[in-house]
Amino acid sequence: MEQTLSLYKIFNTVAKTENISHAAKELYISQPAISKSISHLEEALNTTLFLRTSRGVKLTPEGKVLYEYTKSAFDMIRQGEEQLNKMNDLGISELHIGVTTTLCKFLLIPILKEFLLQYPHIKFQINCQSPSETIALLESGQLDLGLIIMPSSHSSLQFYPYTTITDIFVCTEQYLENLKMCSLPSLSETELLKSANFMLLDKSNVTRQHLDRYLTDFCIEENAVLEVTDMDLLIELAKIGVGISGVIKEFVSKELQAKELIELSIPFTIPTRTVAFAYHKSSSHSPTVQNFLKFIDSYPKNFSSSSFE
Repeated sequence: MEQTLSLYKIFNTVAKTENISHAAKELYISQPAISKSISHLEEALNTTLFLRTSRGVKLTPEGKVLYEYTKSAFDMIRQGEEQLNKMNDLGISELHIGVTTTLCKFLLIPILKEFLLQYPHIKFQINCQSPSETIALLESGQLDLGLIIMPSSHSSLQFYPYTTITDIFVCTEQYLENLKMCSLPSLSETELLKSANFMLLDKSNVTRQHLDRYLTDFCIEENAVLEVTDMDLLIELAKIGVGISGVIKEFVSKELQAKELIELSIPFTIPTRTVAFAYHKSSSHSPTVQNFLKFIDSYPKNFSSSSFE
């Protein structure tokens, strides 16, 4: 195949220049070698491809048919080479990231917005899914990176810590006042909270599983919990006074600052969690992944509410 491709390259150059001498100079080979290669190709195809003229050569009708195809083929190869060079020069590549919908909106999107200002030619493929699905795809090599809550241990993954998040409970000031009005005056603050309508993410969510460890000790009954699938809904439901939502503090900073929501004082401490970019230990980082992780190092870790607007 390599020898045949070489013959077609010589044929294509001679057809383009219509001159064996010019083709020899362009290809840096001798004129006899050009003539011999054309003869071999004509023998292989059992047809005459060129006719000699006083000025050089010209294609036969059969040669014109073949040239249409070889010209198209070599043009496509040249375009492919140019595209690869362009990708290398401009940093064009693709980055495949797995992330939950919540972390995508509140953390990843602000990062990508700034990253693309520096690397506008990078293409992103984002998989919004559960952390367990992201981990499975990282293990099978189908993702470059995953943005997840850092688990306590995982043997096959390496973690690049990004920021910490704090779980809190919020509601409107009016909801809390109404709760107090509808309860017995003798109730303690802890008993008052137990009578509230708690709104949490569904049980398959890692944030819910994290909170359940503490709510169980606090004796919050399941029939007092309204489950939703999205943190945005938790925030919006809390803002209209439906109940108390378990949310991530960094994701409601704007609402807390504007006093649309208030943070409740709770009788137990919930440890902060680390959000990290994860990748497989055995993976070799592309220049794109390396540039992205370097960018993460310089990106602000303490977010203001404007980061999520």
